[in-house]
Amino acid sequence: MRADLDALVIGAGPAGSATAIGLGQAGWRVRIVEQHVFPRRKVCGESLSAAGIELLDALGVGAACRAAAGPELDRVGWMSRGARVIAPFPSCAQGRYRVGRALGRERLDVLLLERAGALGAKIEQPARIRAVTGRPGLYRCLLESAGGHHEWIAARVVIAAYGSWGPEPDFGSTRTGRSAPERPGDLFAFKANFRDADPGHGVLSVIAFAGGYGGIVEADDGRTTLACCIRRDALAACRREFPGIGAGAAVESALRRECGGLRRALARARREGPWLAVGPIRPGVRVEEPLACGLAGVFRVGNAAGESHPLIGEGITMALHAAALLSRRLAGEPPGMIDEACARAMQEGYALDWREAFSTRLRVAAAYSKLAMRPLLAGPAGAALRLWPGLLTEAARLADKARPAGLPPPLHEEHA
Repeated sequence: MRADLDALVIGAGPAGSATAIGLGQAGWRVRIVEQHVFPRRKVCGESLSAAGIELLDALGVGAACRAAAGPELDRVGWMSRGARVIAPFPSCAQGRYRVGRALGRERLDVLLLERAGALGAKIEQPARIRAVTGRPGLYRCLLESAGGHHEWIAARVVIAAYGSWGPEPDFGSTRTGRSAPERPGDLFAFKANFRDADPGHGVLSVIAFAGGYGGIVEADDGRTTLACCIRRDALAACRREFPGIGAGAAVESALRRECGGLRRALARARREGPWLAVGPIRPGVRVEEPLACGLAGVFRVGNAAGESHPLIGEGITMALHAAALLSRRLAGEPPGMIDEACARAMQEGYALDWREAFSTRLRVAAAYSKLAMRPLLAGPAGAALRLWPGLLTEAARLADKARPAGLPPPLHEEHA
């Protein structure tokens, strides 16, 4: 069997489509397999930093994304039981943009996937990859398309770009224990969109509450996005307190009760569509797992590679940044020259790039999440922020919200 693809990308979210775009710009033959039909609503905070918007420019979709996105996010907020604080957002000192914006995944995902298709990527949707076998330079992948049709396809490398909580293909010895035992601290993520809410124009607010944290922001088309994470034990308590309604509605009821600032923001709001939920999500680093298990030609990107606590709202930007790091590593070698030694070297280099780019962000997000979820810490934090609002600006800066993209010049620049 001969490899008829240079790269198979499993997952068409921002990380997968952005990687496919980067490889397509370098002339690679790419196929994307996505299990869902787009456009789709997705659990996501939907915010993009200034660096994320610049990365979208490099991918060729920046103008379309800016035209659709919500207002510039020039202020950062904090909401907790006893405090609502707003401070200036830290400004990105380099690059084209100073602050970020928010854009719904229904639009962002479609724009990125269409761009990948325009660069020659073949798109299978809805479809799944059930199994991956082989070696770098020749992987055999079992594709299951709509209607249950099965087909073996061959690719030189495989890009794992799916979420961290769902089932993954059978990689044989690389299976990573997705069926981990339940833990009280497991995080479940929720999201809903609202009309006629008042989150504050241009404000990205963090919400701190017992057992969880969240964020609220005005995104595209005047919609407000409310997203949050809550511990398994706190969710169970919440459902006991508000019986007879869905988990998302119970979480919303608890948030309204605990957080006066959020209650005011949603006072006249009406929810658009149902609450969405996923989980458990387990923030952490997974970028090196395929290498440790022996499949050097399988590269993780996006949440499959690792994710920070969603508290800092960097998920989309991290996905785009990681895709740029990976596609530049891969495009540095002719696809036909990729063997096991070459794949391992690229895997090691990419893992180093990934850790250098995101390690600080992950540590800061983990620390902030502990503060936000514990009332004994969140209370004093809110009091300190009321006295010194500038601390909120500095906290956002420490979370890399003002960090520039910091990438080499793109292969193809967008002029728009």
